[in-house]
Amino acid sequence: MAVPKPRALARGCSIRSGERGKLMRRLSLIVLVVVGLMAIAPAALASSVHFKGGAHAGPTFFDNGLTLSASGALAGLGNENILITLSATGNPTGTCGNPGANTFQAPGQNPAPVTLTGTQSIPASKIKNGEVSFGVTTDPPVSPVPGAPDCPSKSWTELIKDVAFTSATITVEQPAGTTVFEVTCSFNPATSNGAVPSRNVSCG
Repeated sequence: MAVPKPRALARGCSIRSGERGKLMRRLSLIVLVVVGLMAIAPAALASSVHFKGGAHAGPTFFDNGLTLSASGALAGLGNENILITLSATGNPTGTCGNPGANTFQAPGQNPAPVTLTGTQSIPASKIKNGEVSFGVTTDPPVSPVPGAPDCPSKSWTELIKDVAFTSATITVEQPAGTTVFEVTCSFNPATSNGAVPSRNVSCG
């Protein structure tokens, strides 16, 4: 029986070592590809969420006097709980009351603009085929206004009677803490009580 020459054995070991190196490089490449896909996935999800109803679809708004409501339908969602936040900025109208006379004889005060927020949580079970309807309303402004800054004296009472909203931002998180969609809408002219006409709404 012929005994292999030492040189042949060395060559065979060299080939096996080279194949092992190629395998390691291939595995490393696969790992890099998987990690890259995992990094891209959240961005792809975020870009797919949109208002249901086509390119010109959007939310509808309702001015409740002291609060703003937004409603609509979303598409392109995943299968996790979502949190919707409505943030609206507006110009309040207030009245100043003289504590001695206990009357509010100074209407039409102009307090500084306010930003009001409200949230709505929607469980994953409500999402069907990536779609869900929502309806969210802001909290009202603080009234009476602490310190009555727009009245003749701090001893007076300042009440906010109405808010004319100028803009609103809707933010969608899925899950809470991960923003997948956000849109800001402006109102021109500012809102008055009741449904906000779609012609007055411009969303970016």
